[in-house]
Amino acid sequence: MSVLSFLFRLLSLAAALLVLAPAAHAQNGARRGQRLGQLENAKIAFITNRVSLTQDQAQKFWPLYNEFSTRRRELNRSGRLLRRDVTEGMTDPQIRDNFTQAFNMRQQELNLEKEYFDKFQKVISLRQVAQLFQAERDFTKEVIKRVAGGGGQPAIDTN
Repeated sequence: MSVLSFLFRLLSLAAALLVLAPAAHAQNGARRGQRLGQLENAKIAFITNRVSLTQDQAQKFWPLYNEFSTRRRELNRSGRLLRRDVTEGMTDPQIRDNFTQAFNMRQQELNLEKEYFDKFQKVISLRQVAQLFQAERDFTKEVIKRVAGGGGQPAIDTN
């Protein structure tokens, strides 16, 4: 094989990869989105069952819970970014500031939980609120256990 022929094949392969890579990335993103959707559906079923929500309660509860989850997710994302930012090149005051900001984020998350603890009690009973927070912890433990164990199992058992 001549050098010119080899270069042509190499360039053709590179062009094909450039064309196919975005499609593969989009397909992976779609699969990831589908898995997240399945996980979210499993979480809804798990919590609904554990908290024994009536249909009337569920109609009032889920929009409130989704609002809570979105706000909590945003705080967690910001906190993760702060923790990831600590580098060897930072000065001690910069590290201190980074930790102060991270502590503030955690305090904001605690304040958010307190705020929604009160809001949840307006649509479900105090006992159900307690069951909700326990169900969230149990669901997370179950997901971690299944991911660590191979993850090839079906959706989480809601019983």
